[in-house]
Amino acid sequence: MSRRLHHQMTYDAPLAAVVEMLADPRFREAVCEYQRVLRSDVEIDRSGDAMTVIIEQVQHTERIPSFAKKFVGDEIEIVQREEWSSPDTAELHVTIPGKPGHMDGTITLVETDGTTVETVDVEIKVNLPLVGGKIEGLVSDLLRKALVAEERVGHDYLSA
Repeated sequence: MSRRLHHQMTYDAPLAAVVEMLADPRFREAVCEYQRVLRSDVEIDRSGDAMTVIIEQVQHTERIPSFAKKFVGDEIEIVQREEWSSPDTAELHVTIPGKPGHMDGTITLVETDGTTVETVDVEIKVNLPLVGGKIEGLVSDLLRKALVAEERVGHDYLSA
């Protein structure tokens, strides 16, 4: 079983400005700070139109239900990898090292009349009998909240 999440973020900025934002380690670090992660490391490697973004973060699990906390402990490490093959298309892979789950999907950027929409479409898979579906739902909710946070930080970043 798995769960799909489709989420859109809208920025009042041209695609080129959104690409530059997503390529800026300070933006990525500001998103981590906004989400109150305990520790984070951001690596961005850019070569022409291609870009690789790796964000490793450790979050406290105080806000997740106890049934899920027993699987992850007091902290959870999350590794997000984005492989941008062009300025507007990326493969997204999110793992939780040592835990039985992952997220795989795409990120796309589309500009229309100076407004750019970023679409994240991922499949969430947790390989645990009985509770996997519940945890997939929890992860989907947490990811949606993280994307809302990213959009808020992005609006501030682009308006500065």
